Amino acid sequence: MSDNKYSVMSKTATLDLFRPSSSFVSFPLKLLGLCTAPPCPAMSRFPAADSLLTHAVEENVFPGAAYGVLQGGQRLALESVGGFTYQPDSPRIHPDTIFDMASVSKAMATTVMAMLLSERGQLDLDEPVGVRLPEFLRSSAGTADPDPAKREITARMLLGHCSGLPAYAPLYERCHTASALFDACLRMPLESPPGTRAVYSDIGFIVLGHLLETLAGERLDSYCRREVFVPLGMDSTVYCPPVELKPSIPPTSTGDSLRPRVLQGEVHDNNCWVLGGISGHAGVFSNVADTLSLAGCFLRGGGTLFRAETVSLFTTRQRTPPQTDWALGWDTPSAVSSSGQFFSAHSIGHLGYTGTSLWIDFEKDLAVVLLTNRTYPTGATDRASKQIQRVRPRFHDELMRELGWNVPRRIPPRMRHE
Repeated sequence: MSDNKYSVMSKTATLDLFRPSSSFVSFPLKLLGLCTAPPCPAMSRFPAADSLLTHAVEENVFPGAAYGVLQGGQRLALESVGGFTYQPDSPRIHPDTIFDMASVSKAMATTVMAMLLSERGQLDLDEPVGVRLPEFLRSSAGTADPDPAKREITARMLLGHCSGLPAYAPLYERCHTASALFDACLRMPLESPPGTRAVYSDIGFIVLGHLLETLAGERLDSYCRREVFVPLGMDSTVYCPPVELKPSIPPTSTGDSLRPRVLQGEVHDNNCWVLGGISGHAGVFSNVADTLSLAGCFLRGGGTLFRAETVSLFTTRQRTPPQTDWALGWDTPSAVSSSGQFFSAHSIGHLGYTGTSLWIDFEKDLAVVLLTNRTYPTGATDRASKQIQRVRPRFHDELMRELGWNVPRRIPPRMRHE
């Protein structure tokens, strides 16, 4: 599907200049990835893609970017361009720079947790959510009378973005504690009958995260760290980065009325921030290499993490509702896609609001990660930062051409939208 599907919210920010804290000076700049001098020139495997990203920085699409390519089990590229901000003395982005992954968290943490719980018999994809979360059945008015339609909603529907829950709501404006915001999500009225319409939903994944934590008896962050991040060697992947790590993370905004400060090393999404930085819809911070490690696990049929049948189940595009592009927790390419023209129909991916993306092509044994902080400084409300919708597919197309793939994908008839 195109980038537009993910544009479910408008976020505002006030403009201020980025100023590193004086506490940064006690850390070696090179260790934290804060060297301000440009890296020494090196021969890139993908010069056309590099040139496109460099031009995007010059056009203020994003201050900086890092990307990586995994093909046939080999890392073909770990590259970077630009800086943390548009200031001339800004720290440079490096290939190992950690970014706010935003909604890519839905795929690399929440969906992966759902895969493990399903495989281990702890999650029944077709069991109504209300069986485990009775409070989910309450009406929006909070009365004891249940909402009949909510009885039909399953984890499969939440993963496939067809539960009928709305795309987004700025709940942080009226909910100032995690419990209040969770409660508001659980009481959220439906916008369509369950299973009839595919609408990308932050609200649905907040509910899903709460369901998974209930089933596991454990928070998302600790479960994913022990069961996913550590086993895959994803040492730079965390929720709620510790204070000493924050200076090495590019800022995503100069702040807004809720948080009138530079947002650096704290989650950009305001609903997630009220939830303590840990939620089913956002919250993960990671870098290119770690994200490729997760992608490699999928390309190996699950590796040591999943059974191959589990990978197939979650990465196959759903047949209902009509015209959906969603697998379970993963997007798939449509005729017009952020993945460009050349990823095969047997691909999965996900985007993040801050300017992050991951695409995995099973036919080509290929994964591509692109990480940016395009929301800096104005929260992606300016025209330039929205140009990532144009840059992403062109970037993927340039990479594919340089890899020798230049035949546009063919969407099988049952997958094609009329």
